[in-house]
This record gives sequence, C-alpha cells and structure tokens, in this order.
Amino acid sequence: MPNYDYKCQSCGHVFEVFQSMKDAHIKECPECGGRVKRLIGAGSGLIFKGSGFYITDYKKSSVSAGGSADVPASSPETPAKKPEKPAAGKGDSAAEK
Repeated sequence: MPNYDYKCQSCGHVFEVFQSMKDAHIKECPECGGRVKRLIGAGSGLIFKGSGFYITDYKKSSVSAGGSADVPASSPETPAKKPEKPAAGKGDSAAEK
C-alpha cells in the first residue's frame, strides 16, 4: 500500500497517509478541517538498505561448458609474474647527479 501526501488549502498543513489505492481520497484536513488536495509524488526511487552489496550476492548458478564459475583469475597453473627490477645502469645513481 502506498503513502499519499496531502496539503491543506486553508492552513497549508502537509501530511502523509498510508492507504490503499482503492480507498477514497481524503477530503478534510486533520488540523483545521479545511479542504485538502492530494500532491503528486515523484514515486519510489531505488533504495539500497543493508550492510552492502557484493558481486558474490548475485553469483551465476549455471556453469558454462568451457569452465567453472568458481575459478579465480590467477590459478596455480598460471602464476602471476613478479615485477622486474630496473637494471642499474650508467646515470642511475644519485651520486652522479
């Protein structure tokens, strides 16, 4: 059931009512008894609640014929290369500068 916003045309009081879409519109202000008009809302946006969202929350349940979905990027068969140290050449030392 949605929330509807109403505004009193007499006193300007704005209030929110939780009601069914089938219910009749509210016609009277709860503060002064004046006429109210239902406001048009922007609707509900995308709401993220909770501690966080991770890629593992939406894991694929099927595995393709060529491989497994749980294989890490660097497997033991293909070890990651270590970065090479630059060769110490002429003009590289701080004493020459």
